[in-house]
Amino acid sequence: MIIPHGSDKLNPLFILDESKRKELIQEAEGLPSLVVSSAAAANAVMLGSGYFNPLKGYMNKADSLSVADAMHTTGGLFWPVPIVNMVEDASAIKGVKRIALRDPNVEDNPVLAIQDVEAIEEFSDDDMAFMTEKIFRTDDPKHPGVAAFNSVGKTVISGPIQVLNFSYFEKDFPETFRTAYQIRDEMEKLGWEKVVAFQTRNPMHRAHEELCRMAHAAVGADGILIHMLLGKLKAGDIPADVRDACIRKMVELYFPPNTVLITGYGFDMLYAGPREAVLHAIFRQNSGCTHLIVGRDHAGVGDYYGPFDAQKIFHDEAPEGALKIEIFEADHTAWSKKLNQVVMMRDHPDHTKEDYVFLSGTKVREMLSNGEALPVEFSRPEVAAILMNYYQSL
Repeated sequence: MIIPHGSDKLNPLFILDESKRKELIQEAEGLPSLVVSSAAAANAVMLGSGYFNPLKGYMNKADSLSVADAMHTTGGLFWPVPIVNMVEDASAIKGVKRIALRDPNVEDNPVLAIQDVEAIEEFSDDDMAFMTEKIFRTDDPKHPGVAAFNSVGKTVISGPIQVLNFSYFEKDFPETFRTAYQIRDEMEKLGWEKVVAFQTRNPMHRAHEELCRMAHAAVGADGILIHMLLGKLKAGDIPADVRDACIRKMVELYFPPNTVLITGYGFDMLYAGPREAVLHAIFRQNSGCTHLIVGRDHAGVGDYYGPFDAQKIFHDEAPEGALKIEIFEADHTAWSKKLNQVVMMRDHPDHTKEDYVFLSGTKVREMLSNGEALPVEFSRPEVAAILMNYYQSL
């Protein structure tokens, strides 16, 4: 199986030893504490899960600026976005060396992790503007990632962490949430060596389904990892539980048994386009995948990125050999009326736009809200039924 990023073996920061974890939970109750941002909590979950291997905790100011600028830490580790614990006010922990991090997304803010405080530093307004532009390639406050990144404060608390739980993800998504080490274990049991990963924050329509099949066949994979984001999204996106139900129904009915793993990870969407695509590649490598599908406008939002910028970054900006995982570069896929099947559009230059079945997101939502069936060329009927129930319940 493919080795993790930056180390020979995976080093998740979740405390697996139950007695040690109980000791730390007890210790945490007596420590000074902070309720962290949702982004910092999600970073803790990803660190605990092994997805952010080989990081040991939150980055300091120098590493954050270096990562934003050149996609590597001051020590030379290839990394695409700062992994930080930023707060508005750290005065309550001034001079303290060990703190409890409390979860903003769970009632009563239970302790999520313990952090050893190595430094408390301030980003200037210029620092924030610089990082924003580098990470998101825009400073537009209407960009959801830009807005979130600039809403949590400019004080950065760096240092290693010990993760004590996985926030709400295990409880809310017991069948779907999996850590990187759990995914590796499952793949090993299945005997999978070559695995192609599909990233999604949306339900999967016919084009997505077929894209997974295309990639699976093209690389000769043993299996497919459908890996869905379970954290915070922008307003209007499909909730994770609805998405989960749609994907499970599709796989149950339309894929052979034991060819697909349906899993999810606990992270808030950044909508950072190319930089987020690289992050996706890193944590799929940490999960044991050999290939990641990167399609049109991967991890994008609106018109902030070119349709294939998320593919170009791997050629233009990632140093050769920085990642072991390979990228399966996909074009837009859609149903061809000429061929009566889903095709990758770049493979059919003889087609015009009128030869494909296209529906905008707005049109899909409108049809489902009105109880109108989606074309079978666009969506599996069983998946469309789940979506229709959701939209009609709003």
